[in-house]
Amino acid sequence: MNVVVRYFANLRELRGRESESVNFPAGSTAGSAYVFLGLPPALPVAFAVNLNRVAAETPLCEGDELVFLPPIGGG
Repeated sequence: MNVVVRYFANLRELRGRESESVNFPAGSTAGSAYVFLGLPPALPVAFAVNLNRVAAETPLCEGDELVFLPPIGGG
């Protein structure tokens, strides 16, 4: 299934892009998509699908927009 993935902060730097279209296996969830992409497992991220904060177990659907929200530090 084709999903648009958007990256912010250090994830954007790691991937070298702000967004991309990814073909995930059927039955993928927000959390499994993060693992599928090989993103840092130790980084505590939040997930959003179609502008709504969701749990990692939330299933993805064709055409969804998935956003990974890493912690943002400031000073």
